[in-house]
Amino acid sequence: MITSNDNDNTLSLTNMERATRQRSAIKEALQTAARPLLAQEVLDLAARHVPNLGIATVYRNLKAMVEDGTLRQVVLPGENPRFEMGSHGHHHHFQCTQCQRVFDIHSCPSDLAMLAPKGFRVEDHDLTLYGRCKDC
Repeated sequence: MITSNDNDNTLSLTNMERATRQRSAIKEALQTAARPLLAQEVLDLAARHVPNLGIATVYRNLKAMVEDGTLRQVVLPGENPRFEMGSHGHHHHFQCTQCQRVFDIHSCPSDLAMLAPKGFRVEDHDLTLYGRCKDC
């Protein structure tokens, strides 16, 4: 928020600078993790760079970044949404059943249209694999 001082007509960029630092820390957290993150995971990583960052601020920025296309939501059944960079092309996910972390899969099975009932047309798909990650 830019405010002006009636006495000297100068602008204060304090809130804008703070929002930029917060957004930059959130973006860096997601880029560094290189996997979809829960909002709490984003907070934990971003707070290393912006110490008093709060979860409400994280959610507000995540929402704005999804709306402007910077980020994309990853929604798995029964799970809170995770967030990843919006620049990823079409890909799928793997969720570890032990630690619950989600990882990107950058390959796609071919011709899923053959799985649809006869006469149906597949317009999109999403695939999630479940198992144990290499750390578990």
